[in-house]
Amino acid sequence: MNHPAELKIHRYLEDVRKAKRGMSDATIARIVRDVKEAVEKQFNQKERKFTMRMSNIGRPYCQLWFDKNQPEEGLEPSANFLMNMMIGDIVEAVFKGVLTEAGVEFSDGYKSTLTVGKHKIDGTHDLIMDKRVDDIKSASPWSYNNKFKDYETLKEHDAFGYIGQLAGYSKALNVEPGGWWVVNKANGEFKYVPAEGIDEEAVLSDIQDTVS
Repeated sequence: MNHPAELKIHRYLEDVRKAKRGMSDATIARIVRDVKEAVEKQFNQKERKFTMRMSNIGRPYCQLWFDKNQPEEGLEPSANFLMNMMIGDIVEAVFKGVLTEAGVEFSDGYKSTLTVGKHKIDGTHDLIMDKRVDDIKSASPWSYNNKFKDYETLKEHDAFGYIGQLAGYSKALNVEPGGWWVVNKANGEFKYVPAEGIDEEAVLSDIQDTVS
């Protein structure tokens, strides 16, 4: 295990399985609220124009350039894209509920803004735990085992810009980067992947170059 909270989560889930513990009404209500907000966000979308966001600022420069300047040339998301996004939102909501019931202290839901030159890049971070910012990711079995193996492996396969996203939140919130809580969508197993060895200055320099 890479994080002390992992043991608390495992103990809680094992107690639930043995009917020794449950989940409070307040936590259930919060999960329901978060899922409701996710459904509204995903299924009642307005037409979106390209903007730089925490969730995309770490992606390859060429990808963002085409998204901004020639969006019609890109591939349209598949029909199951929204369902896949909803799975991620539901996993995040339930995982936060599990953290709460397991007695893990964290804060979440705060919007943050990274200033790069004259540009404001907005986002909403997932968690701050032990004065470090973490992200929650749901992953396919292949990604869980092969991409989220450790920080160096993720760095080699970071087409979605997860490292840049985490570094951006870290800078905007003035806290240390933590890592990623990763949940396998196929079987529910989870793990923590710490951002050990991250060179924040280099990542933020890459972000500045991309914005420019």
